[in-house]
Amino acid sequence: MSVGTHQNTDIADDATSVRVALAVEGMTCGACANRIERKLNKVDGVKASVNYATAVATIEAPPSVTTADLCGMVEAVGFTAAEFTDDTRVDTTAEDAHSRDLFRRLVVALVLFVPLADLSIMFAVVPDTRITGWQFILLALAAPVVLWSALPFHRAALSGFVHRTTTMDTLVSTGIIAATGWSVYSMFFQTSTADQTRGIWAAITSSDAIYLEVAAGVTVFVLAGRYFEAKAKRRAGGALRALAALGARDVSVLVRGGGELRIPVSELKEGQQFVVRPGEVIAADGLVVDGHCTVDTSAMTGESLPVDKEVGTAVTGGTVVLDGRLVVEAAAVGADTALAGMIRLVDAAQSGKADLQRLADRISGIFVPVVFLLSAATFAGWVVGSGDMNAAVSAALAVLIIACPCALGLATPTALMVASGRGAQLGVFIKGHQALEATRTVDTVVFDKTGTITTGALTFESIVVAHGENEDDLFRLAGAVEVASEHAIAAAIVGAARDRLGTLPSVDDFVALPGLGARGLVDGRAVEIGRRRLFEDRQWPVPGILARAQHESEQLGATAVYLAVDDRVRAVLVVSDTVKPSAAAAVAQLHALGLRTLLVTGDNAYAAQAVADAVGVTDVVAEVLPEGKVEIVSSLRESGRTVAMVGDGINDGPALATADLGLAIGAGTDVAIGAADIIVVRDDLGAVVDSLGLAKATLATIKGNMVWAFGYNVAAIPVAAAGLLTPLLAGAAMAFSSFFVVSNSLRLRRFTTSNSVTGERESPR
Repeated sequence: MSVGTHQNTDIADDATSVRVALAVEGMTCGACANRIERKLNKVDGVKASVNYATAVATIEAPPSVTTADLCGMVEAVGFTAAEFTDDTRVDTTAEDAHSRDLFRRLVVALVLFVPLADLSIMFAVVPDTRITGWQFILLALAAPVVLWSALPFHRAALSGFVHRTTTMDTLVSTGIIAATGWSVYSMFFQTSTADQTRGIWAAITSSDAIYLEVAAGVTVFVLAGRYFEAKAKRRAGGALRALAALGARDVSVLVRGGGELRIPVSELKEGQQFVVRPGEVIAADGLVVDGHCTVDTSAMTGESLPVDKEVGTAVTGGTVVLDGRLVVEAAAVGADTALAGMIRLVDAAQSGKADLQRLADRISGIFVPVVFLLSAATFAGWVVGSGDMNAAVSAALAVLIIACPCALGLATPTALMVASGRGAQLGVFIKGHQALEATRTVDTVVFDKTGTITTGALTFESIVVAHGENEDDLFRLAGAVEVASEHAIAAAIVGAARDRLGTLPSVDDFVALPGLGARGLVDGRAVEIGRRRLFEDRQWPVPGILARAQHESEQLGATAVYLAVDDRVRAVLVVSDTVKPSAAAAVAQLHALGLRTLLVTGDNAYAAQAVADAVGVTDVVAEVLPEGKVEIVSSLRESGRTVAMVGDGINDGPALATADLGLAIGAGTDVAIGAADIIVVRDDLGAVVDSLGLAKATLATIKGNMVWAFGYNVAAIPVAAAGLLTPLLAGAAMAFSSFFVVSNSLRLRRFTTSNSVTGERESPR
């Protein structure tokens, strides 16, 4: 795996390109997806990834290439396409209609196949039962099956022929037509060689000249496989559709005069205030400006307990108000909401392709022509070797039918689709296949401290000022600068300053100093706040009273930051943090898995060690700058370790990107989320263990699917060519192969997460 940065190598991130998603109809195997992908990627500036399981093409294209152009390219190779939208995702009308059509064709084929097979076996076992016109009876039963029930296969094969391509439908259609044609020839133009009574099993497994029941049976098996595959894919995508359906459809906005107006949620603008009543879905991310209630956030975070919301607290779109009435000021709407971001993450995970799947798609692309050659070679070999034309036809048909590569195309995307949906239910978002592949060898987990191991909700304890300084004046200046910072320490100082002093002055020329602090101009005075090292590097003297206050607070596990005004250190501010209740159990679980844990923080050594001792982390590196975190992660990797980095802040971004696996936890900053491979929205360290477990389970499922898919085709083709499988049994085996892959992937829906506090197991919703 390449390291250093974690980008989706399937889709380029080009500032001059636009991202388009197309819903593609008509794909029946991985070869179809591969053909569409190759067609799109031939256009200059276009980079496309086509997912067979989700039937979505994800494309990066220059602005000059329109959606209509892209749809035209897809249609040029025999498929239909339309822009994929949130409405497309939620609307399952087309999927349901396709399933119903498959079911109707399957029922007709099955009803006619049963008497057709019975009569065929009877006529084969006891030739004397062949009454006058028996051939027409068999044809009457077989015709609706091979002509109407199998019509989707013939239509797709014809489309492929027109566009000079082949798919698995080409194999199926050719097999059905060949079996039917040879049967008609045998019944009407060839003298029967069946002159003695045989056993039923011999009749089923022999290379008899009549293959109408084979043509019908293959149709039944393939239709059954397609039907159950369609139903399984719908269930697999159900979690993501449920996530997309969480969003509100309309919203009551406040208008002048205190009235309310109901509008579509797409018309809601940032800054508008809207009303949410009990049982309603919050329409957008925002801030509560009036009211108090409890909110069900389970669908977004996986947390089962409702969360209290009051004036001044943030709410997330897609969550549900359980009681009380809220007035919310919209801060992020539409595509900028957290819900929309989560859906994009899942889409990105599903659009990516692991190396194994890319190999499978390439194999599927050349597999069908190769199978035709193998089938022809099998036929020729049997004719030359034995002279038995019936046996030659049987073996050639079996090779055609058993070799359909649909299982190869389903192996990875179905597992990713199910896992990403299950992860969304649990509040775990795996960005793509790189994360899955990295979890395989992770042996070291590096934690940030503030906001990751600890709650990050720091509490302001005290301010100590140098002799002759005014405490309130300095506190006001400190709060004013920290208003512009995202750091948890800043939030604690700002909150306490506002509680004590009210409105704070504005700050100009604000600059964040990652790992050190921040500075800015407040009322014309130069204000800097941060770690002692920030001022020691400038050789600014620290008054003894402040140095003692720092030492005493750090001995107790608290954190102290210095305040300098006009190039002079004048105060020290003390904040304290609390360890997350889930931290100790999560660390213990990681140790039980044989993983080494390391706490790396920019905080002082005393505070870092106190936290490490509380949760059981064995190794601690304190007072580290962001680039120092990168160096530590790089050093671990150079020593042969595979490193997972867990963090949430701006200063964790570089380390998250450098690690083999980056995990952003809780309400992380945009920088941390952008750099991470796995995003955990549950503010629970147990979710780190769960995310690693889900990723490993997904990777294991993908490998199992690929082993089966490759192994099945490698083993089955020689068996069929040797004449050990009749076409009927070959059709059953081919259908079972796809069914096995999809069913194996669906097991991920039952993935359970261990409650890191109670030790109980949480069942899937």
